[in-house]
This record gives sequence, structure tokens and C-alpha cells, in this order.
Amino acid sequence: MRFHTEPRDSGRSGASFYPRRIMTSSTGPVGEIAEPRPVRYRGHGIELSADQWDGDPGRTVLFLHGGGQTRQAWGGTCRAVARLGCRVAAFDLRGHGDSGWPEDPEYDFEHFGLDVLSILDQLGAPPIAVGASLGGISLLTAQRIQPDPETQIFTGVVLVDITPRMELDGVKRIAGFMTAHPDGFESLEDAAAAIAGYMPHREPPKDTSGLSKVLRKTDDGRWRWHWDIRFITARISDRSEIEELYEERFDHVRQDMLHGAGHIRVPTCLVRGTKSDLVSEEGVIELLEVLPNGRYTDVRNATHMVAGDENDAFTEVVVEFVRDAGWERG
Repeated sequence: MRFHTEPRDSGRSGASFYPRRIMTSSTGPVGEIAEPRPVRYRGHGIELSADQWDGDPGRTVLFLHGGGQTRQAWGGTCRAVARLGCRVAAFDLRGHGDSGWPEDPEYDFEHFGLDVLSILDQLGAPPIAVGASLGGISLLTAQRIQPDPETQIFTGVVLVDITPRMELDGVKRIAGFMTAHPDGFESLEDAAAAIAGYMPHREPPKDTSGLSKVLRKTDDGRWRWHWDIRFITARISDRSEIEELYEERFDHVRQDMLHGAGHIRVPTCLVRGTKSDLVSEEGVIELLEVLPNGRYTDVRNATHMVAGDENDAFTEVVVEFVRDAGWERG
């Protein structure tokens, strides 16, 4: 079945920089559950870090963030799902956060897909997988490159603002921001100002200390993103090359992603931000054409950063999806 639900709305007129704590009648106050524990998984030649809530291992929900983010990107969503009794694991992708940064810049999509397959081998049961942007590409790649693409390696899939057809303007804007500060920032306040310029729809944080979760202070005293910039620069040495890269490589990437999506038979939900400049209506239609069990929903007022822009509405979508799988504490 393929259908579009009505756009979700968090009920807020604006989005703060930090997602607020979630209170819903279905999940209760997310702060009531235990804190996650840090765990390490084997990736493809590297170690991967995750925050894990230890619920039922037969009902695991896997979260993979977008490029240039860390496992902190999900706001209260992971906690809300953990309250359903599920085991929840939110990973840092390779080259991001506390996961391994490969000696050579091994950041092809196949490397991320191989990491997913390695994680699945260790989980013991097919999970529901939630992937934002690069995380979603990693899920589709894993489905494509596994030994038997017809084997269903997930119980369900949530793709967050990512489709095989990516809009060039959105790609250019994202890559431009991610490569704009190769030498980092003198202070967290400087970083906050740069973020505010990139995301003017969000209210700037009154307290910048929370940015220490996504930046790290290096030996020279500067604050740098907590991810390896080579995962961008290994493909793009100059921002002017983005359009050429799109023409030369993106059609190949698009076909690979469509191939992976076409082998996913389990329930799949695409969550798109209504203000996204990366995912268009054409991209949605093209993806749903190859997903035999796909649907999508829009989140009002959200850009490409859906979970960060409108965390309450996004969490509602994910919790509903997990409930539909019957994965709720009895």
C-alpha cells in the first residue's frame, strides 16, 4: 500500500535550536526511562560507537544520522521509542562523532553500507531502521550490496528526507556549508553564528554549551566539527565542482539507490520536511514507484533537518510506525 498521510505539525510556530523534551499521551515523559549506555560495534574495518537503550533484543530499532551529524541528532525520538520496550541503538557513522575515522578516506556509500551489514550481523534480529539523509543512503546501499538482495535484512525502514533523486540546489547548499569552515571556529559563539546563517528558520541558542556535542576542541584551541571533513573533500576538493560531480556521479548513485529500494519488501515510510530543498515531489513519486510497501508523510515547517526542526512531530511519526509493527510493550 502506498499513501500519503496529512502533514504532521508539532503545534509550534517556530523551532528552537535544541529540540524540546517530548510529552505525549502515548509515550509519556521521555525523561522517565534510564539513560542509554555507550556501546561499541564492529564496523567494516573500524569500530562504531552507539548509545543503546537495552529493551527487547527481538524488537530493535536502529538509528543512523545524516552526514555531518552525530548520534545526538535525534532529540527525544530514541527515548520515546525506548519507552515502547524496544532495544534502541543510535550510531555514529564512520568518520563521525566517536566512531572510527579511517586512516584513508574510505567514505564511499558502499563503505557505509558495509558498516550497516556488520551491525546487522551483531544485532541478531532484523531491526526497524531509521536513516536520515546519509543514514538513509546507507540503509539502501546495505540492501543493494548484501549477498542476496532479495533477503529482507530489515523489519521496517524509515527514510528521513532522502530519496534517490536529490535536488542540485539542496546538495550545493548543504555541501557548501559543510566545507565552508575547514579551519573550524575560534569559539562556540562563532559556530552558533555560522549555524544561524545556515538555518535562519531556527531560533539561535541562548546557551551555546550544547554545541560541544557536535564540535570538538582541538589542540590548537579551535572548535571543529565532530566529523571527518575528508568524507566531503575526498569527493569534492572545491565547491565549484559540485555541479560537475552531480552530472558525472549522481545519476549512477540514483540508480544504485533505486535498485536498493526496489528490493525492500517490508513496510517503508519516507518522512519529508515540507521546506526541504533536497527532496522534491518528483523524488517522492519516483521512490514510491519502486517501493511495493511504501508510504510517505510530510512534517510541516521542517527543512532537510526534520528531526532537529520539528522533533515532536517527527517522533510521533516514528513511534506510530514502530507501533504498527506491533513493537509496543505489552
